[in-house]
Amino acid sequence: MIDITIQNFETELIGASMQQPVLLDIWAPWCGPCKSLGPVLEKLETAYEGRFMLAKLNSDEQPEIAGQLSQAFGVRSIPFCVLFSQGQPVDGFVGALPEAEVRKFLDKHVPSIDELEADAEVAEAEQLLAEGGDIDAALAKLQEAVAIDPSNDGARIDYLKLLLGEAATDPARTAQARQAFEPVASKVLSDTRYAAIEHWLKACEAAPAARPMAALDAAIGANRRDFEARFERAQWLFAHGQTTAAMDELLEILMRDKTWNQELARKTYVAILELMTKPAAKADPAAGAAKGTLELTGKAAAAPAADPVLDQYRRKLSMALF
Repeated sequence: MIDITIQNFETELIGASMQQPVLLDIWAPWCGPCKSLGPVLEKLETAYEGRFMLAKLNSDEQPEIAGQLSQAFGVRSIPFCVLFSQGQPVDGFVGALPEAEVRKFLDKHVPSIDELEADAEVAEAEQLLAEGGDIDAALAKLQEAVAIDPSNDGARIDYLKLLLGEAATDPARTAQARQAFEPVASKVLSDTRYAAIEHWLKACEAAPAARPMAALDAAIGANRRDFEARFERAQWLFAHGQTTAAMDELLEILMRDKTWNQELARKTYVAILELMTKPAAKADPAAGAAKGTLELTGKAAAAPAADPVLDQYRRKLSMALF
């Protein structure tokens, strides 16, 4: 538990919430209900074993922060609790709720033990890969993360990407990827990450049966509109990590027939762009606002640095389509 002031608001509340949820208890010494809620919150901070951090703010001593939060949520009474996550105030409640109700509130936002264990496995896998460690060990970590928390999309996507990245030299990885993908196959309709993974998976499944490259080149040379051969070539290139060459082949289809095979060339091209796009990095919570300033909205995610290759191939797609 920590006391929040205008001086430490940025680091101890906004910054800390980038790492774990922080529940801010706004109270005052004269408030009777505050005195009954406080011990409940302290008990739950211990019971949740680090899954959230409790912070307290004396509204009499810090009226600027209390006033802005009260205005943001339309609240005029205390105790008033606000949950911060990823630098943002995301939810809150008013009054001295009983312990069971506070637990219900926390459980909507606080990661479960399984989620924390899975995240730890993912972090260890990322460290192994960053240090050039054993791929098999990293895969085992990610597989364990998915087993612990099957709903962890980040862990599953990392696992699938690592498997498919190894599939060109180890075809058995493709079958493993298919097995890991099937439980979430329905998500391709709502999540562009899974839609991209599905196209990559299909390319890896098709690659072993592809005709020799010389035969494909001969077929395309004989008929520039042999889209089956072009797509077969693009899938082989995609499966073997030659993403820009794969997109070049897909562009040849798009420039001749945008709607070929239910827009399969466009969908595959977009999937490659999605896979090549790096996720936005989290902003450094220590950077930005000067000490002593108040910024309730926290820091937005840092925009990824421009990738000239990605920008070039996005422009090529736009020109081909429009």
